[in-house]
Parts: sequence; structure tokens; C-alpha cells
Amino acid sequence: MLSKIFSSATIGIDAYIVEVETNVEKQIPAFTIVGLPDNAVKESRERVITAIKNSGFDFPIKKITINLAPADIKKEGSSFDLPIAVGLLSAFEKVESKYLSDTVFLGELSLDGTLRPIKGALPIAVEARNKGLKRIILPADSAKEASIVEEAEVYGMESLSEVVKFLNDEIVKEKVFTDKNELFSQINLYHLDFSDVKGQENVKRALEVAAAGAHNIIMIGPPGSGKTMLAKRFPSILPPMTFDEALETTKIHSVAGLIPKDQALITERPFRNPHHTVSDAALVGGGSFPRPGEVSFAHHGVLFLDELPEFKKNVLEVLRQPMEDSRVTVSRSKLSLEFPANFMLAAAMNP
Repeated sequence: MLSKIFSSATIGIDAYIVEVETNVEKQIPAFTIVGLPDNAVKESRERVITAIKNSGFDFPIKKITINLAPADIKKEGSSFDLPIAVGLLSAFEKVESKYLSDTVFLGELSLDGTLRPIKGALPIAVEARNKGLKRIILPADSAKEASIVEEAEVYGMESLSEVVKFLNDEIVKEKVFTDKNELFSQINLYHLDFSDVKGQENVKRALEVAAAGAHNIIMIGPPGSGKTMLAKRFPSILPPMTFDEALETTKIHSVAGLIPKDQALITERPFRNPHHTVSDAALVGGGSFPRPGEVSFAHHGVLFLDELPEFKKNVLEVLRQPMEDSRVTVSRSKLSLEFPANFMLAAAMNP
């Protein structure tokens, strides 16, 4: 029995659709996952088998082959657990197939069948909409983030058994809806406010000019003069974020798993304050499978470098491209990715 369902994965800050093909046949028992899976995807075999059994379904002893297409892109993460499980149950004829052709499945399974949150729900929802897929089924803790994309039908599920009941029309679930106007009514609720600062009129004036013109700024003064205090309050006087800016910033934080589960959209300008021991890869992005760095997490916000002379020379040199081009290109032998990095640089140092 062969089944095909859709899932998705992220590459850089964008997503692509993955087709999960499941073939079950009566041969010597085996369970094989192909399509360049990493270790987390390979280990999903044990999670999926145990979750299916603990959800009350029989697991026939047969030869099972899972193919994750396109097969030439490395698949990372644990979000393929749910699509693999649903694909198997479809091949075992435990799930109705009428919803499978236009639905994206995502989610990490625990051993008892409950669903855990995933990274990258927002860019995946954007890609699903662009590809014409109607609905997205994913863990309830990640549903609010994905529901920012209004054109997609987003359903948050608590467990594998709940997903099966929904697909078999045994239960009815309401779509998850997020009101953008309500989100932006809470904009600029910064914990640290510029009005907290008493005195320092000359520095405050300089920061106001920098905020008005999106200029970079460096503060030089003795320890205890208030450089760090002022810098931390700098984002509170920047213009409010537009929806497009908030969407782009949220995508970057989403693929890194930095969005709290009770927050759907980042509506406050980011403030990143890396320690002076930061590496160049951590600052601008990198790794064997490139990830965003601090300059990208500060996109549409402020990157603050405290004790500027303490940063390594090569770390400061890699800031040239993002400061000039507002983006970072990370090249590896197998792929080249581009991350947005349109930030304001604030720095502080002693005389």
C-alpha cells in the first residue's frame, strides 16, 4: 500500500514543501527512511512506532519504506514525526484520504502520542499558501504563529489520536484565528523605556537623532556613566514596526525557535546584545547547515556591542557586508543562503 502526504521544512529563513511517500508491503520486516534524513529524522522511526502503538492503533510487522522528496536536500529536525505517522496510518488504511492531498502535516511526537511544538511554523505557513495547499495541521503550541497567514486553514492538535479523529470526521475542530489588529494594539510595550532616564540630555539628543535617521551610534564614556542603560532603552524611541517588518522579523526568530508559544508575532523592535567573546559565525550566521546570526536576529532593530574594543578583530571585520548591504550571504560547498540584516548598530566603549 502506497500513500503520499505533504510536510515542509525550512532552509535559511524560507520553507519548502516535502512530499512524504510511504510504502508498506508484505516482505521481511524493516523500517527505512530515505531522502537525506539527519539523525533526528532517522530517530523518528522509534518515536513514531511507539506513538502509534500508545495511541491505540495496531502496527503490522511489514517492510516499510519512507521517502522524503526532494531527495537531494538534507532534512533536519523532528517535525517529520507527525507526517510519517499519518502516512503510515494512511497506508494501514486507518485514515481517510480525502484531506491528505491538500494538507501540510507538521509535529514532533512524544512516546505517548502527544504533539510537541516545532520551529519555523510561520515560513512554512507562507510556503503552504504559496503552493496552494489549503490547510495546515500542527501542534497546538505552534498554531498561533502559523495562523498569522490568513489564507491558510490552521488547526492546532494535541495528539496523534486527535489528528486521526479529525481526518476521519469523528471530531470537529475550529480553525485557529489571530487578529492582527489586536496584536498591533499592544505594540511598543517595552519593559525598559527611554523616559526612565533622568538627565543625560546631550546623549539623549544624540540617540534621538540616530533613531530619526536610522544612523549607527557609538557612545564613549567612563564606566558607570549610563552607556548600557541608554542603549537598552534605545529601541523604545524607534518608529513602530509595520506588519511587513514584523512578519520578516518573526520568520527569522521562528526558524531559530526563539518565539514564545503564547506570542504569534514579534511587534517590538529586537534588541540583541552579544557578549564580546562571540564568534564570527555566531554574529553573522554560519555552521555546516547555515543558521542566522545575531545581525539577523537584530533585523529591523538594534545590535548593541558593549565594550567594543574587546571584540576580536575578525569578528568586527565580518560586520562590513551586513552594514553596507543590509544582508548576509553565507556560502558553503553545497549551498549558499542569504539572511536579511537591516539593523542599527549601537556600540559603547571606555575612553
